[in-house]
Amino acid sequence: MAKSKSTATTTTKAAAATASPVVVDAPTPVVAGPMMRKKELVDAVVARSGMKKKDVKPAVEATLAVLGDALKDGRALNLQPLGKVKVNREKKLASGRMFVARIRQSDAASEGSADTSEPAAATDKAAE
Repeated sequence: MAKSKSTATTTTKAAAATASPVVVDAPTPVVAGPMMRKKELVDAVVARSGMKKKDVKPAVEATLAVLGDALKDGRALNLQPLGKVKVNREKKLASGRMFVARIRQSDAASEGSADTSEPAAATDKAAE
């Protein structure tokens, strides 16, 4: 019995000696900037669209409500150029829910170019 243990130990040491380290590309940490609030989002949409604030604010609030409901229902979101949002874990707290989500954004989205080739009717299917 002692021989089999020493043979297993020798085999393990030999396997460890032949293994070479592998460099793993880990995600780079992101230092969070200031938080964007709903008021700032509305102001940014007004500035980018050129529409009036009284027209933009209800649309932004409705959009946020729909997105919140979709996340609450456990639905994944594919909203380019924002990216694909998938909830990995959910924890119920006394004050609400905490979601741990993954957002995957394409390189084109991070450069600021929006894909406008998709017709608006195709995005309506996702809401059904």
